[in-house]
Order: sequence, then structure tokens, then C-alpha cells
Amino acid sequence: MTTATLHTINTPDGPFTIIEDADGAVMASGWTGDVEAILARLAPASRPTELVEGRTDAAAAVAAYYAGDLAAIGTVPVSQPGTEMQRAGWAALREITPGQPLTYAEFATALGSPRAVRAAASICAKNAPALFVPCHRVLRTGGALGGFAWGVEVKQALLDRESGGSQVS
Repeated sequence: MTTATLHTINTPDGPFTIIEDADGAVMASGWTGDVEAILARLAPASRPTELVEGRTDAAAAVAAYYAGDLAAIGTVPVSQPGTEMQRAGWAALREITPGQPLTYAEFATALGSPRAVRAAASICAKNAPALFVPCHRVLRTGGALGGFAWGVEVKQALLDRESGGSQVS
């Protein structure tokens, strides 16, 4: 049996729920108070068998991010099983500078596979610890937002915050 901690905090973009493993690494997170929606981001074999509500270490980083410390989320450990390419992609997402988003094509190139644009997009789509692995920093060619599991409104708000285009709250 695996036990994980569940914590929902309020943010300017709505409720933000975090599932953190026993080692303090974020397994999944997103802008919803619906625990089932967060669990659905995890492969069935990776889901904890028990959730305990409590404060997570990651919550402080989320609060710091929304207070203007955009680097705070990069200090939070994450736990995300996947293929070698997925793990490399998720690590690369954590290296994208806030306010300097990449297109899917640029992200594929950064991964060393310039023709693997669909694979790069899939890496973003399968990202469970949203915000901590900032897949919102990848855009369609031409700068269109593309999809985002938590809604394009949230994605736009995050990008605006990171580019200085909105007031930090």
C-alpha cells in the first residue's frame, strides 16, 4: 500500500491540488479541487492506494510562485515514471526559462529530435505534476496556446504572469 499526501490551496487561477509521495516529491498537481481529476493524470499503476489530507512541502513553493518567485517551483522534487524519452522531456521542461516559452518544434529540437514534434507534444500532454514541470511553457508554432489539461485560460494567466504581462497576486 502506498500512501500519499493530498493538499489543495487557493491561487489566483483557482484551487490547486497537489499529491505528494512519502518522500516529498510531487506525483501530480493541477488547477482543480477534484481529487479524481488529479488522480486521473497518473497511470493506474502509479496511483497511491491511500490519500491523506495534509500540508505538502510543495504548497509553499506554489505560494512563493504566485507571490512573484517564479523559480520557487523548480526547487520542488517530482516523481513521474515514464519512458526514457518522457523523463528526458520532463527534465527539459523544467529548464525552460519563465517568460521565454518554446514552440513544440523548438522543444523537440531541444530534446535532440527536431522531427519529433508530436512526441514532444505528447510529453507535455502526459505531464502529471503541472506547474512543477512547466509544460505550460510550450506553445504551438506561431505562438498559439495549444491545449492545456487545466484550460487555456490558466495557461494564458501563467504565461502572462511569467512574462510580466499581468500583476502578480
